[in-house]
Parts: sequence; structure tokens; C-alpha cells
Amino acid sequence: MDRFDARLIATWIKENLDGCTNPRTFGKGLSANRSGEWRYRVGAYRILALIDEGTITIAVLSIGHHREIYRD
Repeated sequence: MDRFDARLIATWIKENLDGCTNPRTFGKGLSANRSGEWRYRVGAYRILALIDEGTITIAVLSIGHHREIYRD
């Protein structure tokens, strides 16, 4: 990932998820072996995260290109 893409992702997180009361609005729940995780699309990249309901905390698990992010 180059600096431009990293800055794009950081800006997206700050504008959409920082201080958000419902982080599920912007993402999509995953299923099968990734059940419980949420996916956010930012251009060609994906952010995989867990959402803690109690304190509305988003733990980013992984960030990567959409072709590679879902590989275990």
C-alpha cells in the first residue's frame, strides 16, 4: 500500500467511523468463517473489523487490497 492509499483509508476512517454512533451503517456483516466481523469498502481496499457494542469500539483486524484481504 502506498502513502496515497494509506492516507485515503485513514481519512475515510476519521470521517466515517470516528465518533460514529452506529458503525454498522457504513459496513457489511460477514458470514461463514468470518461471522461477527464487519467489512468496510474504501476504494479497492477493505477494512475488516470487530465492533464492541458496549462502548462502540471498532477494532480493526486487517486492511488490505480486496483480492488479498479474505485469504487466511
